[in-house]
Amino acid sequence: MNIRAVLVALAGLAGLASAQNAGTLTAETHPKLTVSTCTVAGGCTASTQSVVLDANWRWLHSVTGSTNCYTGTSWDATLCPDGATCAANCALDGADYTGTYGVTATGNSLRINFVTKGANTNVGARLYLMDTTDTKYQSFNLLNKEFTMTVDVSNLPCGLNGAVYFVEMPTDGGSSAFPANKAGAKYGTGYCDSQCPQDIKFINGIANVVGWNTTSATGKYGTCCNEMDIWEANSISSAYTPHPCTVTGLHMCDSAVGTDCGAGADRNNGVYKNGCDFNSYRMGDTTFYGSGLTIDTTKPLTLVTQFITSDGTDTGTLSEIRRFYVQNGQVIPNSQATYPAVSQFNSITTDFCTAQKTLFADTDTFSPRGGLTAMGESMARGMVLALSLWDDHAANMLWLDSTYPVTATGAGAARGTCATTSGVPADVEANVPNSFVIYSDIRTGEIGSTFSGTTVSPAGTTAAATTSAAAAATSAAAATTSAAAAATTTAAAATTSAAAAVTSAVVATSTSAAGAAAATTSISYSATVTTLITITRTITASSATATTAAAGFVGSSSTTTAAAAAAATTAAGAVGGATSARTVSGGLTTCWTSGTTVQANLVLALDPVPVAGSLATYSLTFGGLTPTLVQSWNMDAAAVSGSTLAFTELASEAGPQAVVSFPSSSVSCSSGALSPAVVVTVSATLGGSALSVAAGIAV
Repeated sequence: MNIRAVLVALAGLAGLASAQNAGTLTAETHPKLTVSTCTVAGGCTASTQSVVLDANWRWLHSVTGSTNCYTGTSWDATLCPDGATCAANCALDGADYTGTYGVTATGNSLRINFVTKGANTNVGARLYLMDTTDTKYQSFNLLNKEFTMTVDVSNLPCGLNGAVYFVEMPTDGGSSAFPANKAGAKYGTGYCDSQCPQDIKFINGIANVVGWNTTSATGKYGTCCNEMDIWEANSISSAYTPHPCTVTGLHMCDSAVGTDCGAGADRNNGVYKNGCDFNSYRMGDTTFYGSGLTIDTTKPLTLVTQFITSDGTDTGTLSEIRRFYVQNGQVIPNSQATYPAVSQFNSITTDFCTAQKTLFADTDTFSPRGGLTAMGESMARGMVLALSLWDDHAANMLWLDSTYPVTATGAGAARGTCATTSGVPADVEANVPNSFVIYSDIRTGEIGSTFSGTTVSPAGTTAAATTSAAAAATSAAAATTSAAAAATTTAAAATTSAAAAVTSAVVATSTSAAGAAAATTSISYSATVTTLITITRTITASSATATTAAAGFVGSSSTTTAAAAAAATTAAGAVGGATSARTVSGGLTTCWTSGTTVQANLVLALDPVPVAGSLATYSLTFGGLTPTLVQSWNMDAAAVSGSTLAFTELASEAGPQAVVSFPSSSVSCSSGALSPAVVVTVSATLGGSALSVAAGIAV
């Protein structure tokens, strides 16, 4: 996000800009801000840290005095004839955070005012979270983690953007890589983002004076890096967006070299600008976010963003970014997309991004630049948290809260209810100068550790709550290991345990009289540390022999029953290779108490996914208990009737997951374990040639 600070120099006071030397005329004292780190087992631990103002907002003056190096939108020709000389001649000074920039931090709360008037008029601000040493920016790796914070956007009208996001900027502000930068993170240097902003006045320790345009206040060079937008919002619309780039770390682009900076008509050809956004209004739900709506922007709201990895580990590949909210003590899911082509989505996945680009007829520049995988790789390297408030000199913020492009009428053009004439910076700065945003209670930690609340299901959506991908993946991997370790056995003697704590066994096989019409096989997974239930899965496979169905159900092992083994050429021959069947594992992987209910995360790990076009129908019965479906992923048309949860699964989707709740009078949760244990019986009916075992897609 390219934030352009509009700073109007008034009589007698120094101009505001950025520099690389550190000045001494104004003391630099970072406002203190309390943030928390959380675990499921240990809760949250608070840490007093601080925030620092970005260098682009600061007073830039001569090293030997107080002569402005930059005034209005122009460099001083004597002090700054070129980039290197300017860096040597100019110093970046400390900030009066409240008086000049309208920034106030109290406890765990940070307030940023829109327009602050004094001798100068300051518009907006961008700040970064410092680490506990107060010498570097805090580095975050959010893979297999969640980021939670409370925001108050009630005073942000059309045209403004209270933005919270992560960028892959250097944690020391670039001072170690570029010795000309003597100010470093203490003075907010080293910014970059996916828009390759060319208004950054110092890049890599050198002033961006070459080709400086005093009308647009931009230079020849830009500063690019990966960006993850957690929150771009006002009281009308909001969006979250991954922006992967083709570069690692900070890249100084050159607008004179091809499409490097992606400026103007080259937007889709540079390092990267567009991302894959989820804006509820744009995705079709016009009643979800706004004043008095499901997410009521007249009140503070807590947003939770989860970064799910493919294997549930901190080093896995980023596969999904989930969002939900907590407001008035209630956990509320992200809205469901309503266009038929994307109606199965309420989170950001590769499939969602592909379908959205197609639906909206947008050029897909997301996938070619690595998509979620590249975004996750950037996270693994470490990203810096930025908190900001800005107005938009490029597009009047219409891309967030209005119709954009303004003449467009197709799907995805409407992003909010603001007029297409709204958002002009001169207008909003004059008419709503007292606008502000408040960010508070920032928390990061394990999935499910940073929030609490009673789950609700708003109309038109499924309800959201936490998931434990790490526990699910551990359970799935353990079950696979257990199955692979099992030799051909009889039903009575098929019990093999794995070190990862899941035990699997083939417990029954039945064959029709014809021996080929159908087969029913049950596999049970008994709970230890990572799986909190015993799950019994019953599969009925039509158009397949009993032998193939029985052997294929086990997946990547040769475990089968004596009857099936005798009829098969080899049990191992029915698995692996072209006829590989899914490995089935899973269970209720974690639980927590929410009001008068106990909620638990259900995961069925199915690998590999079926061939394109295939469909399976599932039915889960919860041991006589009546569950409430809180949230589901990769479960199409999921619905509860009595004690049964039914759904279908489409090809190309990951394993089904859900959060279910039970009355606390029926079951309790202690240290992440249910008591008494809940037994779930799962049955799946496979029909049609696309679902035949021979096609390699048996469950």
